Amino acid sequence: MRPAEGKRQSMTRFKSMALAALMMMAAGPALATPEGAGKPIDTGHHFQTPVTAVMENIVWLDNFLHIIMGVIVVFVTALLLMVVYKFNRKKNPTPASWTHNTVLEVAWTGIPVVILVVIAIPSMKLLFQQLDVPPADVVIKATGSQWAWTYDYPDEGISVDGIMIGQGSNGLTDEVKAELKEAGYNDDEYLLATYDRVVVPVDAVVHVLVTASDVIHAWTIPSFGSKIDAMPGRINETWFKATEIGTYFGQCSELCGKDHSYMPIVVEVVSIEDYDTWVLEQQAKGGEGTTRVAEKN
Repeated sequence: MRPAEGKRQSMTRFKSMALAALMMMAAGPALATPEGAGKPIDTGHHFQTPVTAVMENIVWLDNFLHIIMGVIVVFVTALLLMVVYKFNRKKNPTPASWTHNTVLEVAWTGIPVVILVVIAIPSMKLLFQQLDVPPADVVIKATGSQWAWTYDYPDEGISVDGIMIGQGSNGLTDEVKAELKEAGYNDDEYLLATYDRVVVPVDAVVHVLVTASDVIHAWTIPSFGSKIDAMPGRINETWFKATEIGTYFGQCSELCGKDHSYMPIVVEVVSIEDYDTWVLEQQAKGGEGTTRVAEKN
Protein backbone atom coordinates (compact mmCIF):
# COMPACT_ATOMS: atom_id res chain seq x y z
CA MET A 1 0.00 0.00 0.00
CA ARG A 2 1.28 3.43 -0.90
CA PRO A 3 1.87 5.90 1.96
CA ALA A 4 -0.65 8.35 0.48
CA GLU A 5 -3.36 5.65 0.25
CA GLY A 6 -2.69 4.56 3.84
CA LYS A 7 -2.95 8.15 5.05
CA ARG A 8 -6.29 8.63 3.20
CA GLN A 9 -7.73 5.40 4.67
CA SER A 10 -6.63 6.41 8.19
CA MET A 11 -8.28 9.81 7.77
CA THR A 12 -11.47 8.15 6.46
CA ARG A 13 -11.61 5.81 9.50
CA PHE A 14 -10.99 8.77 11.81
CA LYS A 15 -13.84 10.76 10.23
CA SER A 16 -16.21 7.77 10.49
CA MET A 17 -15.37 7.25 14.17
CA ALA A 18 -15.83 10.95 14.90
CA LEU A 19 -19.22 11.02 13.11
CA ALA A 20 -20.39 7.94 15.03
CA ALA A 21 -19.32 9.50 18.33
CA LEU A 22 -21.23 12.70 17.54
CA MET A 23 -24.39 10.74 16.64
CA MET A 24 -24.19 8.78 19.89
CA MET A 25 -23.77 11.97 21.95
CA ALA A 26 -26.67 13.61 20.20
CA ALA A 27 -29.04 10.65 20.56
CA GLY A 28 -28.00 9.39 24.00
CA PRO A 29 -29.93 11.60 26.44
CA ALA A 30 -33.15 11.42 24.46
CA LEU A 31 -33.16 7.59 24.36
CA ALA A 32 -31.85 6.81 27.82
CA THR A 33 -35.11 6.75 29.79
CA PRO A 34 -38.04 4.37 29.19
CA GLU A 35 -41.28 5.82 27.90
CA GLY A 36 -43.54 7.21 30.62
CA ALA A 37 -40.98 7.20 33.43
CA GLY A 38 -41.54 10.01 35.90
CA LYS A 39 -39.04 8.83 38.50
CA PRO A 40 -35.39 7.78 38.80
CA ILE A 41 -34.62 4.36 37.32
CA ASP A 42 -31.95 1.82 38.17
CA THR A 43 -28.64 2.59 36.36
CA GLY A 44 -30.21 5.71 34.82
CA HIS A 45 -27.80 8.58 34.20
CA HIS A 46 -29.60 10.86 31.74
CA PHE A 47 -32.75 12.98 31.75
CA GLN A 48 -36.14 11.55 32.61
CA THR A 49 -38.68 11.44 29.78
CA PRO A 50 -39.93 15.03 29.26
CA VAL A 51 -43.67 15.68 29.54
CA THR A 52 -43.64 19.48 29.17
CA ALA A 53 -42.51 21.77 26.37
CA VAL A 54 -39.93 23.34 28.69
CA MET A 55 -38.30 20.00 29.48
CA GLU A 56 -38.34 18.99 25.81
CA ASN A 57 -36.42 22.16 25.00
CA ILE A 58 -33.97 21.49 27.86
CA VAL A 59 -33.23 18.05 26.37
CA TRP A 60 -32.89 19.56 22.88
CA LEU A 61 -30.48 22.24 24.14
CA ASP A 62 -28.43 19.61 25.98
CA ASN A 63 -28.14 17.52 22.80
CA PHE A 64 -27.26 20.63 20.79
CA LEU A 65 -24.48 21.56 23.23
CA HIS A 66 -23.13 17.99 23.13
CA ILE A 67 -22.86 18.21 19.34
CA ILE A 68 -21.00 21.53 19.55
CA MET A 69 -18.66 20.18 22.22
CA GLY A 70 -18.09 17.02 20.21
CA VAL A 71 -17.15 19.00 17.10
CA ILE A 72 -14.74 21.15 19.13
CA VAL A 73 -13.13 18.11 20.77
CA VAL A 74 -12.71 16.33 17.43
CA PHE A 75 -11.28 19.46 15.79
CA VAL A 76 -8.81 20.22 18.59
CA THR A 77 -7.74 16.57 18.83
CA ALA A 78 -7.18 16.38 15.08
CA LEU A 79 -5.24 19.66 15.18
CA LEU A 80 -3.01 18.39 17.99
CA LEU A 81 -2.34 15.12 16.19
CA MET A 82 -1.51 17.00 12.99
CA VAL A 83 0.90 19.28 14.85
CA VAL A 84 2.58 16.34 16.57
CA TYR A 85 2.91 14.48 13.27
CA LYS A 86 4.04 17.33 11.00
CA PHE A 87 6.09 19.47 13.34
CA ASN A 88 8.03 17.06 15.48
CA ARG A 89 11.82 17.40 15.66
CA LYS A 90 12.44 14.62 13.16
CA LYS A 91 10.19 15.99 10.42
CA ASN A 92 10.77 19.66 11.14
CA PRO A 93 14.29 20.09 12.59
CA THR A 94 14.39 23.80 11.75
CA PRO A 95 11.25 25.52 13.05
CA ALA A 96 9.96 28.72 11.53
CA SER A 97 10.94 31.96 13.22
CA TRP A 98 7.74 34.00 12.75
CA THR A 99 5.62 34.71 15.83
CA HIS A 100 2.42 36.36 14.57
CA ASN A 101 -0.29 35.54 12.04
CA THR A 102 -3.05 38.16 11.90
CA VAL A 103 -5.60 35.95 10.11
CA LEU A 104 -5.07 33.09 12.55
CA GLU A 105 -5.30 35.34 15.62
CA VAL A 106 -8.53 36.93 14.35
CA ALA A 107 -9.94 33.47 13.64
CA TRP A 108 -9.21 31.96 17.04
CA THR A 109 -10.80 35.02 18.65
CA GLY A 110 -13.79 35.39 16.33
CA ILE A 111 -14.83 31.74 15.99
CA PRO A 112 -15.37 31.21 19.78
CA VAL A 113 -17.42 34.43 19.86
CA VAL A 114 -19.62 33.11 17.04
CA ILE A 115 -20.02 29.78 18.86
CA LEU A 116 -21.07 31.56 22.06
CA VAL A 117 -23.63 33.63 20.15
CA VAL A 118 -25.04 30.47 18.54
CA ILE A 119 -25.35 28.91 22.01
CA ALA A 120 -26.78 32.06 23.58
CA ILE A 121 -29.76 32.35 21.21
CA PRO A 122 -31.55 29.08 22.18
CA SER A 123 -30.36 29.45 25.79
CA MET A 124 -32.02 32.85 26.17
CA LYS A 125 -35.14 31.62 24.40
CA LEU A 126 -35.40 28.72 26.87
CA LEU A 127 -34.75 31.02 29.83
CA PHE A 128 -37.58 33.33 28.79
CA GLN A 129 -39.86 30.33 28.27
CA GLN A 130 -39.14 29.13 31.82
CA LEU A 131 -39.67 32.55 33.44
CA ASP A 132 -42.58 33.92 31.38
CA VAL A 133 -45.62 32.40 33.09
CA PRO A 134 -48.65 32.15 30.75
CA PRO A 135 -52.23 32.71 31.98
CA ALA A 136 -52.84 29.99 34.56
CA ASP A 137 -55.60 27.38 34.67
CA VAL A 138 -54.59 26.25 38.17
CA VAL A 139 -52.67 28.14 40.86
CA ILE A 140 -50.85 26.24 43.62
CA LYS A 141 -48.84 27.64 46.51
CA ALA A 142 -46.09 25.23 47.62
CA THR A 143 -44.61 25.93 51.05
CA GLY A 144 -41.52 24.01 52.14
CA SER A 145 -40.98 23.14 55.80
CA GLN A 146 -38.57 20.82 57.58
CA TRP A 147 -39.31 18.30 56.12
CA ALA A 148 -42.49 18.27 54.05
CA TRP A 149 -44.43 20.36 51.56
CA THR A 150 -47.80 22.04 52.06
CA TYR A 151 -49.87 22.74 48.94
CA ASP A 152 -52.64 25.33 48.91
CA TYR A 153 -55.09 25.75 46.04
CA PRO A 154 -56.32 29.32 46.72
CA ASP A 155 -58.98 29.35 44.00
CA GLU A 156 -60.38 25.98 45.03
CA GLY A 157 -60.10 26.59 48.76
CA ILE A 158 -58.27 23.36 49.56
CA SER A 159 -54.93 22.38 51.11
CA VAL A 160 -52.92 19.12 51.24
CA ASP A 161 -49.66 18.10 52.92
CA GLY A 162 -46.98 16.16 51.05
CA ILE A 163 -45.53 14.04 53.87
CA MET A 164 -43.32 11.12 52.92
CA ILE A 165 -44.70 7.64 53.49
CA GLY A 166 -42.57 5.89 56.08
CA GLN A 167 -40.98 9.05 57.45
CA GLY A 168 -39.11 8.15 60.64
CA SER A 169 -39.30 4.40 59.99
CA ASN A 170 -36.34 2.02 59.97
CA GLY A 171 -36.14 1.50 56.23
CA LEU A 172 -38.52 -0.36 53.92
CA THR A 173 -40.30 -2.44 56.53
CA ASP A 174 -43.37 -4.62 55.94
CA GLU A 175 -45.49 -1.89 57.49
CA VAL A 176 -44.10 0.71 55.07
CA LYS A 177 -44.63 -1.67 52.14
CA ALA A 178 -48.27 -2.06 53.17
CA GLU A 179 -48.69 1.72 53.34
CA LEU A 180 -47.12 2.14 49.92
CA LYS A 181 -49.40 -0.49 48.41
CA GLU A 182 -52.47 1.02 50.03
CA ALA A 183 -51.60 4.44 48.60
CA GLY A 184 -51.04 3.00 45.12
CA TYR A 185 -47.24 3.04 45.01
CA ASN A 186 -44.63 0.40 44.20
CA ASP A 187 -41.90 -0.66 46.62
CA ASP A 188 -39.23 1.04 44.47
CA GLU A 189 -41.01 4.34 45.05
CA TYR A 190 -40.10 4.32 48.74
CA LEU A 191 -38.48 7.65 49.71
CA LEU A 192 -40.34 9.25 46.77
CA ALA A 193 -43.96 8.58 47.77
CA THR A 194 -46.16 10.88 49.87
CA TYR A 195 -49.49 10.31 51.60
CA ASP A 196 -51.16 13.18 49.71
CA ARG A 197 -50.21 14.13 46.18
CA VAL A 198 -50.41 17.32 44.17
CA VAL A 199 -53.20 16.69 41.66
CA VAL A 200 -53.39 18.74 38.45
CA PRO A 201 -55.27 18.38 35.16
CA VAL A 202 -53.50 17.32 31.99
CA ASP A 203 -52.81 19.99 29.33
CA ALA A 204 -53.47 22.76 31.86
CA VAL A 205 -51.12 25.61 32.75
CA VAL A 206 -50.22 25.21 36.42
CA HIS A 207 -48.75 28.29 38.12
CA VAL A 208 -46.74 27.28 41.19
CA LEU A 209 -45.93 29.89 43.84
CA VAL A 210 -43.03 28.61 45.93
CA THR A 211 -41.95 29.74 49.40
CA ALA A 212 -40.62 28.32 52.68
CA SER A 213 -41.47 28.63 56.35
CA ASP A 214 -38.03 28.02 57.87
CA VAL A 215 -34.94 27.42 55.70
CA ILE A 216 -34.20 27.37 51.97
CA HIS A 217 -35.78 24.44 50.10
CA ALA A 218 -36.21 23.81 46.36
CA TRP A 219 -39.26 22.54 44.47
CA THR A 220 -38.11 20.21 41.69
CA ILE A 221 -39.81 17.88 39.19
CA PRO A 222 -37.26 16.61 36.63
CA SER A 223 -39.83 15.44 34.04
CA PHE A 224 -41.36 18.94 34.01
CA GLY A 225 -38.07 20.83 33.81
CA SER A 226 -39.14 22.67 36.98
CA LYS A 227 -36.63 23.62 39.66
CA ILE A 228 -36.87 26.73 41.81
CA ASP A 229 -35.75 27.73 45.28
CA ALA A 230 -38.22 28.11 48.13
CA MET A 231 -37.02 31.11 50.14
CA PRO A 232 -38.35 32.12 53.59
CA GLY A 233 -40.13 35.46 53.38
CA ARG A 234 -40.15 35.46 49.59
CA ILE A 235 -42.36 33.97 46.87
CA ASN A 236 -40.74 32.59 43.74
CA GLU A 237 -42.75 31.24 40.83
CA THR A 238 -42.57 28.57 38.18
CA TRP A 239 -45.02 26.86 35.87
CA PHE A 240 -45.60 23.70 33.89
CA LYS A 241 -48.08 22.21 31.45
CA ALA A 242 -47.94 18.42 31.59
CA THR A 243 -49.03 16.69 28.39
CA GLU A 244 -49.12 13.10 29.68
CA ILE A 245 -51.33 11.59 32.38
CA GLY A 246 -49.26 9.89 35.08
CA THR A 247 -47.47 10.26 38.40
CA TYR A 248 -44.26 12.29 38.49
CA PHE A 249 -41.75 12.43 41.33
CA GLY A 250 -39.27 15.00 42.55
CA GLN A 251 -37.37 15.89 45.71
CA CYS A 252 -36.20 18.96 47.54
CA SER A 253 -32.97 20.02 45.85
CA GLU A 254 -31.47 22.22 48.54
CA LEU A 255 -29.58 20.93 51.57
CA CYS A 256 -32.27 21.94 54.05
CA GLY A 257 -31.27 19.92 57.13
CA LYS A 258 -30.64 16.42 58.44
CA ASP A 259 -33.82 14.97 56.86
CA HIS A 260 -33.30 16.73 53.53
CA SER A 261 -33.42 13.42 51.66
CA TYR A 262 -36.87 12.63 53.10
CA MET A 263 -38.74 15.53 51.49
CA PRO A 264 -40.20 14.17 48.25
CA ILE A 265 -42.63 15.77 45.81
CA VAL A 266 -45.37 13.86 44.01
CA VAL A 267 -47.49 15.35 41.23
CA GLU A 268 -50.32 13.31 39.78
CA VAL A 269 -51.51 14.45 36.35
CA VAL A 270 -55.09 13.36 35.68
CA SER A 271 -57.87 14.06 33.20
CA ILE A 272 -59.90 17.24 33.65
CA GLU A 273 -62.90 15.17 34.74
CA ASP A 274 -60.88 13.33 37.39
CA TYR A 275 -59.37 16.60 38.56
CA ASP A 276 -62.80 18.15 39.05
CA THR A 277 -63.93 15.08 40.98
CA TRP A 278 -60.83 15.26 43.21
CA VAL A 279 -61.38 18.96 43.89
CA LEU A 280 -65.01 18.40 44.89
CA GLU A 281 -63.96 15.56 47.21
CA GLN A 282 -61.34 17.77 48.86
CA GLN A 283 -63.80 20.63 49.21
CA ALA A 284 -66.28 18.31 50.88
CA LYS A 285 -63.64 17.59 53.51
CA GLY A 286 -62.70 21.19 54.22
CA GLY A 287 -65.47 23.50 53.11
CA GLU A 288 -66.78 25.21 50.02
CA GLY A 289 -64.68 26.37 47.07
CA THR A 290 -64.77 26.84 43.32
CA THR A 291 -63.40 24.82 40.43
CA ARG A 292 -62.10 27.18 37.77
CA VAL A 293 -61.13 24.34 35.44
CA ALA A 294 -64.66 22.94 35.62
CA GLU A 295 -66.11 26.37 34.88
CA LYS A 296 -63.88 26.76 31.81
CA ASN A 297 -64.94 23.38 30.46
